[in-house]
Amino acid sequence: MTAYRAIQRIIHATPTLEGAGVRLKRAFGFHEPRLFDPFLLLDDFRGEKPEDFIAGFPWHPHRGIETITYVIDGAVTHEDSIGNAGTIAPGDVQWMTAGNGILHQEMPKPNAAGRMGGFQLWANLPASHKMMNPRYQEVLSGMIPTAASDGGTAVRVIAGSYGGKTGPVTDIVIDPLYLDVLVQPGAVFSCPTPPGHTAFAYVYAGTGHFAPVGSEEVEVDPGNYFDLPRDPLPRDGSLVLYGDGEAVAVHAAGREPLRFLFIAGRPLHEPVAWYGPIVMNTQAELRTAFEELQAGTFIKTGKKSQ
Repeated sequence: MTAYRAIQRIIHATPTLEGAGVRLKRAFGFHEPRLFDPFLLLDDFRGEKPEDFIAGFPWHPHRGIETITYVIDGAVTHEDSIGNAGTIAPGDVQWMTAGNGILHQEMPKPNAAGRMGGFQLWANLPASHKMMNPRYQEVLSGMIPTAASDGGTAVRVIAGSYGGKTGPVTDIVIDPLYLDVLVQPGAVFSCPTPPGHTAFAYVYAGTGHFAPVGSEEVEVDPGNYFDLPRDPLPRDGSLVLYGDGEAVAVHAAGREPLRFLFIAGRPLHEPVAWYGPIVMNTQAELRTAFEELQAGTFIKTGKKSQ
């Protein structure tokens, strides 16, 4: 019998400002890194008005992590200190491994209707890989396979495998699963997950039941404005963090399709020393990174990544 994962916690994304004044919603980040290990942060930067996001994210550093940007509306132009530059459009993914250090900027661009939409996930690197050379895996929408079923689900497979499809993002140390899931009303999405891996879903349209019958009790995060008795179903902007298990089962509810990101990865179980865009294992390593940033020795490679 399959051991389905129960819901451990439901968190509702909260508004925040980042970059040069971008209004976005943060599902998690900077608190309780062990709870989401190996993931550090998830931002939802969907916006209806260009003035809320057009200032973008000017030049800033990263070290010790990977940043994963997935665009669903509008576009993001980017460039970095090792010669990469380009634009990611709806359906595209940029999986950037900062490694030993990179400076880059990301500038959102609205679509014709003035909207912008996407998500950025930060994944930690283990101590053995924190000082690897930076690299990009930039994946165009057409390269991402979709696993569809007659039952009313369509799943874009960005990383990992699902429904006989394997995502184009490869060679990532945390063995991630990154899916963009659409479930029609009344349909069910089920997905096996390696026991011991961290797993969560982030809803961006519709509502649904995210746990099998008999495991609906959850710990609600009171600091993030989620009122379970009045609004029991995860909805747009809700993050569902799962406990351990072998699989998840999600039932769409309501009259609209349910859409969510489903993400899982192998925890690192390592100490985290984190300040801003730099994440290391010790405070000494963190101090070194900022000293190098001040001294102009932060960037370790001048070669353009492949």
